[in-house]
Amino acid sequence: MSKVNHEQIEQAVRLILEAIGEDPNREGLLDTPKRVAKMYAEVFRGLNQDPKEYFATIFSEDHEELVLVKDIPFYSMCEHHLVPFFGTAHVAYIPKNGKVTGLSKLARAVESVAARPQLQERITSTVVDSIMETLEPHGAMVIVEAEHMCMTMRGVKKPGSKTVTSAVRGIFQNDDVARSEVLSLIRA
Repeated sequence: MSKVNHEQIEQAVRLILEAIGEDPNREGLLDTPKRVAKMYAEVFRGLNQDPKEYFATIFSEDHEELVLVKDIPFYSMCEHHLVPFFGTAHVAYIPKNGKVTGLSKLARAVESVAARPQLQERITSTVVDSIMETLEPHGAMVIVEAEHMCMTMRGVKKPGSKTVTSAVRGIFQNDDVARSEVLSLIRA
């Protein structure tokens, strides 16, 4: 994936400002194209990251019980409207054969997947599949709750509404007790 082209973004922002009837040379807007280009480079930094890289460091630990990191905040940009959506992710897995990863790596994987033009459903499935492919656990489960600005500031205009997505793999697909344990701990 190539690096962000700041100059192209700046030109595009100037065109957008002109297209909506603004003067891009107005004092308050003079540096806006530059600021937007810098912001896009930051919020889309995940385009050059593979979430699996965060699971390259594996520790051996005799632990085959639930690991859950909940309430991981994230921010992303809806790929349909290029407006933000934000919320929390809950990431759970049950290690197998002593393969565990650092807890911060679960949060970093969510962050890297969210930092690109995105769909909430894709964040959920990409994170869970990355865990399954790299850690090979008994199972993994990811739940994402988010508020989408494309629904709150435009269109249907329903602020406060949340979208919840889940992706369930391995043991969590067939074991209602294991699944219920994760859900009850998230609610706790």
